[in-house]
Amino acid sequence: MVILQAKCDDLLKPLQTVTGVVERRNTVPILSNVLIERAEGQLHFLASDNEIQIRTTSALPGDNFRITTSARKLQDILRAMPETASVSLDYQDTHLTVRSGKSRFNLQTLLADDFPCLGVEEEALATFTMPQHQLHQLLSLVQYSIATQDIRYYLNGLFIQTKAEKCCFVATDGHRLAYTSTVLAEAIPDSELILPRKTVTELYKLLSVNENSAVTIKLFAKQALFELDNIQIISKIIDGKFPNYNDAIPLDNDKIFLVNRLDLLHALQRAAILANEKDRSVEIILKPNLLLIVCANNEQEKAEEELEIAYQGEELTIHFNINYLLDLLNNSSEDTLQLALSENRNPALFVVPGNPNFKYVVMPLRI
Repeated sequence: MVILQAKCDDLLKPLQTVTGVVERRNTVPILSNVLIERAEGQLHFLASDNEIQIRTTSALPGDNFRITTSARKLQDILRAMPETASVSLDYQDTHLTVRSGKSRFNLQTLLADDFPCLGVEEEALATFTMPQHQLHQLLSLVQYSIATQDIRYYLNGLFIQTKAEKCCFVATDGHRLAYTSTVLAEAIPDSELILPRKTVTELYKLLSVNENSAVTIKLFAKQALFELDNIQIISKIIDGKFPNYNDAIPLDNDKIFLVNRLDLLHALQRAAILANEKDRSVEIILKPNLLLIVCANNEQEKAEEELEIAYQGEELTIHFNINYLLDLLNNSSEDTLQLALSENRNPALFVVPGNPNFKYVVMPLRI
């Protein structure tokens, strides 16, 4: 029985939207599948890993049905077809047959009723909206600082805090911290939660940098929900206490100067070619009117870069992980950044001149 017929691209796009949450190796077999459902003239694709769930909706009239099949295999099959090819799905006796022209693929299915769907909590602690491009920009400024598989599990996510008309996003891996905030259109209740790294990654991929349409964000006691266009993301949150990020932001660094972001980025990129592969150290030497950048490796190779800056203070030599600096410079769109240093064992602070809504703190290496 043919349950669905459509152009390949009309199936592939929503499928690709949801498959990012599907783990390649899963101890629960049905979580390797995608739930495909048509109800009330709407076609839904849904995937989950039991922590995060993504659902897409598109208008497609026809008979109602619910099936699950391998998300990766179906995606690979559709990818291998021309975008404009006509594709039909035929379901019979627990098997799904994908047909297009003279091609035919037979896939296993599992019971749709066994697919675990995340429900939404009844009452949100806070609800607000912002344009897609704005949320994309905010996440770009902090998401690279989220820890990866840290034993301090509360660092493996993005801290979101709402207070009156302000929403803050903070991420740290213990070696650097990124903070950004924005003013909301209206005051909302105070709330805070930690959004898992995987959720942030999938949300960031789905946001359009040029899209003005609104994203609806709902924060619950144990969940977060994001709705954009025809996509809904439901995520569990990390149960833990995020550290007081204000304590990590240095307030008395006295060696302050401005630097052109692209000039610094390009200098660091060139120097990084000869950086030590183990600790990725870069030596920053601050002198009057001059910023020296030095990288060396175990093969006795060395790279040196010089940048002219407006600085008349004391000299300082300090070392950083060059990747931490590149992460900031690659994800910022500002022309100029302000760098504030102190002693060679104290953290550095990057800010945007005249903008209190962004701060980046990075700890120096001890050489």
